Amino acid sequence: MGDWAAYKPLLTALALPPVPFLVLILVGARLILPRRGLGYLVLLTGVLGIWVSQCQVTAVFLQDHVLKPPAPLQGAELSRLQAVGKAYGQQQGVARRLGRAGAGAQAPVAIVALGAGRDALAPEYGVSDLTHFSAERLRYAIWLGQRTGLPIGFSGGIGWSQQGEVGASEAETAARVAQQFYGVTLRWTETRSADTRQNALLTVAMLAEQGVGEVVVVTDSYHMPRAMRMFNEAARREAALHPDKPPIKVTPAPAHHWHREGALDWLPSVGGATNVRLGLKEAIAQFTGS
Repeated sequence: MGDWAAYKPLLTALALPPVPFLVLILVGARLILPRRGLGYLVLLTGVLGIWVSQCQVTAVFLQDHVLKPPAPLQGAELSRLQAVGKAYGQQQGVARRLGRAGAGAQAPVAIVALGAGRDALAPEYGVSDLTHFSAERLRYAIWLGQRTGLPIGFSGGIGWSQQGEVGASEAETAARVAQQFYGVTLRWTETRSADTRQNALLTVAMLAEQGVGEVVVVTDSYHMPRAMRMFNEAARREAALHPDKPPIKVTPAPAHHWHREGALDWLPSVGGATNVRLGLKEAIAQFTGS
């Protein structure tokens, strides 16, 4: 598994735009002389594919009709977590008043943000730093923690594309960022995972060992369907290994739903190209079960 997984970044890059459409353009150009009509059809298909794969409207279509992420964590579900967090805070307060700081420390629910990459060395800071996606996931997890009073964790080691690099793991970097920029101490840091499947397996095992009954998974909306599948599989696996314990409940907390903004969504853009690639990557993972 490890050897195969190490090639995932390369294989994914080759499968995503613009590579397939550039191949179509080359094939179409080659076919123009022997088969003029077919050649132009293939060539124009490649050109159209490049255009469409750079548009925000395509990303929104992939999100809404292919990936189908769950709705944002609001309403009754957020109120439920706030009630759980309030009760947990009261238990902690009673333990402190009784001089038993460790009593009642077992958290019923953990809010865990999933990593999306880190820079081994950010020159402006002189240390490792989170990518934009990781930083946004951490920020949302901290916001949820503040709204609910529940403790926060982060899951992320060093991705397959960065294997061999030195420096802090993504979760260790997230812990430093949370403390320095938000004044928040992370309760859990899972530092060994290299992909979403390992995020799920290692995080669920860690939380189950500490008696946590529910994990609120924080990640981007486009990534949430795969994350939920992996975490539910990990929860079932953990329950099978320890049938004497109740299975961990998995609750999604997706961030950053893509949305339409107007006619400009039909024009190529940097944001559109990025989101389409992200959406197609998740669609491929959904189709292959990886």
